[in-house]
Amino acid sequence: MSFVPEKVLRKLDNLTTQEANELSFGVVRVNDEGIIELYNQYEADLSKISVNGVLGKNFFITVAPCTNNRLFKGKFDAGVSSDSLDVEFLYTFTYRLRPTNVAVRLYRDPLSKTNWIFTQRR
Repeated sequence: MSFVPEKVLRKLDNLTTQEANELSFGVVRVNDEGIIELYNQYEADLSKISVNGVLGKNFFITVAPCTNNRLFKGKFDAGVSSDSLDVEFLYTFTYRLRPTNVAVRLYRDPLSKTNWIFTQRR
């Protein structure tokens, strides 16, 4: 069972920043190239990087370079390429903070064609 409720997935095409900030897990919307379009407060608190400091930046290269590998970004790229992305896995963030274990869900909304990175501390 995923930590991301189905009701959240059904609302992604019009999820507001305020609604994302009310969730108890990290929410990051990125375009197909990995540029951050939405970054919620949970994720900002987890990464210790302000929301304003990440919008418009590349998640995999600038914000979380520890994810720029085959395990994380490779899954993202494959999902974007095939237009089908819904995978969960455990991961350890190591950039800018002590090693932090998280659950990750990478998801591409089939309606809006938007890409989402969900994280929750474990």
